[in-house]
Amino acid sequence: MQPLIDNARTFGQRPEEFAGLAAGQTPEVLFITCSDSRVVPALITGARPGQLFELRTAGNIVPPHASQHPTSEAATIEYAVEVLGVRDIVVCGHSHCGAVGALVRGDDLTAVPAVRDWLAHATPRPAGAAEDPEVAEGVQSHVLTQLLRLRSYPCVERRLAEGRLGLHGWYYEVHTGAVRTHRPDTDTFESL
Repeated sequence: MQPLIDNARTFGQRPEEFAGLAAGQTPEVLFITCSDSRVVPALITGARPGQLFELRTAGNIVPPHASQHPTSEAATIEYAVEVLGVRDIVVCGHSHCGAVGALVRGDDLTAVPAVRDWLAHATPRPAGAAEDPEVAEGVQSHVLTQLLRLRSYPCVERRLAEGRLGLHGWYYEVHTGAVRTHRPDTDTFESL
């Protein structure tokens, strides 16, 4: 913890770098990814403060759109699209994902009921080999499911129909730093 505290103490000693951020934010991308500490969107993309609007959830799950009981995730997506006017949404899964791995393996999650109930939003269960520690196939199919789920959000559906929004599926390898993007024409994940 001490290195984090030390950095936080010196971080605020460069106010000239951050003064412009007080005027507001205009990110062009909503970046939806896992809460995993090994996945750092700004590090992966090289984004500076104000360039990415982030939504981090266990397993980068986009819950179903429900107008009766909105979730914080739905509010974040709606705000990014309707208020901030992001032009692109990236759903970024990653190798060695504990959440997707648990789903692929069918792990017993009774000891962590909140996690179990959250992961129930990931239906259908991702495909993939249970013995694969990277869970690459499972994560990649899961990313595609979340992209489809995004299309059920009225604000996303409308912006897509207007040609003012792009959806992108990424797969990040935590062990190499490589990023792959889904190519709809070949239905494969290829290097960026």
